[in-house]
Amino acid sequence: MQQYFNNNRRVVLAAAAFILAGAQLALPAAAQAQSAGAAPNATAAANRGPAGFKSIKQIDAGVLNVGYVDEGPADGPVVILLHGWPYDINSFVDVAPLLTKAGYRVIVPHLRGYGTTRFLDPNAVRNGEPAALASDVVALMDALKIDKAVLAGYDWGARTADIVAALWPQRVKGLVSVSGYLIGSQEAGKQALPPKAELQWWYQFYFATERGRAGYEKNRHDFAKLIWQTASPQWRFDDATFDRSAASLENPDHVAITVHNYRWRLGLANGETKYDELEARLANLPAIAVPTITMEGDANGAPHPEPAAYAKRFTGKYKHELVAGGIGHNLPQEAPRAFADAVIEVDHL
Repeated sequence: MQQYFNNNRRVVLAAAAFILAGAQLALPAAAQAQSAGAAPNATAAANRGPAGFKSIKQIDAGVLNVGYVDEGPADGPVVILLHGWPYDINSFVDVAPLLTKAGYRVIVPHLRGYGTTRFLDPNAVRNGEPAALASDVVALMDALKIDKAVLAGYDWGARTADIVAALWPQRVKGLVSVSGYLIGSQEAGKQALPPKAELQWWYQFYFATERGRAGYEKNRHDFAKLIWQTASPQWRFDDATFDRSAASLENPDHVAITVHNYRWRLGLANGETKYDELEARLANLPAIAVPTITMEGDANGAPHPEPAAYAKRFTGKYKHELVAGGIGHNLPQEAPRAFADAVIEVDHL
């Protein structure tokens, strides 16, 4: 997929400062996390910050024991909300009540490598490739006996939702995707970008090194806060809001999943052969035919394609919305009403 980027000067300066700063970092040991062994369908108290989710449920789904929020009427139409990196389910903490009030059952899973989600097999590959994350969503739907749902997300979550909509359209009633069509391939990742665009991806190159893995392991909270600030330069989040989500990054698989994801994109790490057929299909940039609303904040400081670059990838009922008011990359948390409204609207397209 061709990639197009907004050149945000504040992002460039902040990224350059981060690269030049920092102490010497030791090489990391290989990360092999253990499964938490949580019981299926068990309910545990969630880490609560201001206005946090009340509880997190657990269920075995595919290769994971998934931690997820399940709110709203059990018989309501289902919406699955998918978060990005380095954020967590709390991106939707103000979206969920708007949707449950409208009668929806809202499912918000911790992606692999976040929160209370764990691998069932302690020796499983800590794989962050896109097809694996999308397969996780289908497995969760199967485990919860959800035949069809509206999928909505941003960042990694938007890419995951895009892939499910492209490969399993029969499972998707509608799609809300912040920053649009984010399906790519390793071959596309080999394509050189203009220098300023490459600089926006500084962390991808950082993660390509063992120094970067060690640095993220040691400084994941400071790293995540920098990403939050540069990706949403006008969002004035407080420490309590950040800390509530940063707790999810303490997942023992988080660093391994993050590093593998970005190395895979550059062709520096292999995926698992069981996903090869899916990745081959994705490399052809399949069209998405389900009803779709794409969204963008007017102050998104993260790398993202321009709407004109991807509009033709959506071949069904489609519209694009620009959300004004200094809204950055974490659109659901910064503009929850606009995001919830888009979910409701796409359900009726």
